[in-house]
Amino acid sequence: MAFEYVKPNSSTFTSLVQVCAVLEDVLMGSSLHSQIIKLGYSDNVVVQTSVLGMYSSCGDLESARRIFECVNNGDAVAWNTMIVGSLKNDKIGDGLMFFRNMLMSGVDPTQFTYSIVLNGCSKLGSYSLGKLIHARIIVSDSLVDLPLDNALLDMYCSCGDMREAFYVFGRIHNPNLVSWNSIISGCSENGFGEQAMLMYRRLLRMSTPRPDEYTFSAAISATAEPERFVYGKLLHGQVTKLGYEKSVFVGTTLLSMYFKNGEAESAQKVFDVMKERDVVLWTEMIVGHSRLGNSEFAVQFFIDMYREKNRSDGFSMSSVLGACSDMAMLRQGEVFHSLAIRTGLDCVMSVCGALVDMYGKNGKYETAESIFSLVSNPDLKCCNSMLGAYSQHGMVEKALSFFEQILENGFMPDAVTYLSLLAACSHRGSTKEGKFLWNQMKEQSIKAGFKHYSCMVNLISKAGLLDEALELIEQSHPGNNQAELWRTLLSACVNTRNLQMGLYAAEQILKLDPEDTATHILLSNLYAVNGRWEDVAEMRRKIRGLASSKDPGLSWIEVNNNNTQVFSSGDQSNPEIVSQAQDELNRLKSNMLCKSSFNKLVCSN
Repeated sequence: MAFEYVKPNSSTFTSLVQVCAVLEDVLMGSSLHSQIIKLGYSDNVVVQTSVLGMYSSCGDLESARRIFECVNNGDAVAWNTMIVGSLKNDKIGDGLMFFRNMLMSGVDPTQFTYSIVLNGCSKLGSYSLGKLIHARIIVSDSLVDLPLDNALLDMYCSCGDMREAFYVFGRIHNPNLVSWNSIISGCSENGFGEQAMLMYRRLLRMSTPRPDEYTFSAAISATAEPERFVYGKLLHGQVTKLGYEKSVFVGTTLLSMYFKNGEAESAQKVFDVMKERDVVLWTEMIVGHSRLGNSEFAVQFFIDMYREKNRSDGFSMSSVLGACSDMAMLRQGEVFHSLAIRTGLDCVMSVCGALVDMYGKNGKYETAESIFSLVSNPDLKCCNSMLGAYSQHGMVEKALSFFEQILENGFMPDAVTYLSLLAACSHRGSTKEGKFLWNQMKEQSIKAGFKHYSCMVNLISKAGLLDEALELIEQSHPGNNQAELWRTLLSACVNTRNLQMGLYAAEQILKLDPEDTATHILLSNLYAVNGRWEDVAEMRRKIRGLASSKDPGLSWIEVNNNNTQVFSSGDQSNPEIVSQAQDELNRLKSNMLCKSSFNKLVCSN
């Protein structure tokens, strides 16, 4: 048109600018904006509004703001455009501020305005603002269409108020699939798995709408708990029958479900079916294997993902670094650290925390400190990683000093914070500090988990305060994990020659696991330190019988070329490594004998 010297009109420019907005081509849009100014259309409200929408859609919010200040004529269209642009570009706070200013300017919001602002509340988790908007809608007697009802429903689900969510859902005259997906997903994400399955079954009984991949994903998420896992398998069958199994969205949820129930082989089958594998799918495999303790598989999947040219993100990188921490794979962790630097992921907060944790667990706390010092505004999780590094090395003074810094920076310590502190005290035998922290944790209403009890029982037992240790164990949550606490007390009874309490502790363990070899060994030692040699002989006979029926315990060591060698007691499959390991054990034994004040150890061969 320009080549034929036909002057474009306002409709031409409006259409062209809208095309640029759809294509998100800000360069072409800016060029058109220049032509609009040159040809005198900058005062045309329709044209300028389309330019505003183009800049907003392309993420150039500064240019959009300048246009907005010129074009704003008191209607809702320009305000809506700025709110949508802010939310689309993750400037949720700015979007909500535009809404506030819109109200203060006396402009009445439309249904669309309320819908997009409620979506912002959902993303931000701003429950109080969402409730206020809902109240305003009711008071103003505004018409509520289906998109607005769905926005309200999503807001309540995202903020965890399922009571209000069900109220809104029940009021919708003819809910569409978006409505159903929101309520099923909301139930699933907020721990109402049974209600999620009930809503899913209600949907199936209807002729329309029919479930899609998002419906299946939400329903499968609700079946990840062991008591509903059987329904998850049935859903997997439905997914396969309807052809959604190859959906990345559904596949990722299936992987999560199988890994949470310990079925890595089933997860692998799902993964093998997938034709398209994005970074989220790969990350689910990495995280799943890492949580099951299959750290080698987690590392291998990360390497395979990288070889298939899938760019890693912060979550996948932090997950594989966590696997390196669990397996004490320092060299491999250093390789991933280099990769994180090359890809810019070393600046991501979760990766920084994972690096600090990885170096701390591998004995490199100075490197962990160096990395932590480069983090400009560390979050609590990153601080906990640094605290864990100090704890790993029994550096109680540094841990407590760092804890003071955490408090000074305005963080509220959580259960992980106190676990690291208690572990440091337990490592060093700092009974006074440990008791103080335990009481402080209870004052702050932080619920103690098994690991917290384990640290405290270990600390108090080593100090010889066996009655207090017994009281703590009895306060802990019953279950198989409790056997470890009793075992700690039993070990302390061996050291203090407390036969009566030791026999009581052993009785509690054997109720939970009658064939626990470690308990029988400790019992043998308890009888030995109390001179009951006939009982020692009887225990040794039992131990030999148990040992023959038990699978051997496995250990691992990182050797040359980043290989991890797994071995068991008496393993001679790799003579060279066995020889090196034996030499190192002899060196450690010699050092222990030189530094120990004891010349007699009670042990089992």
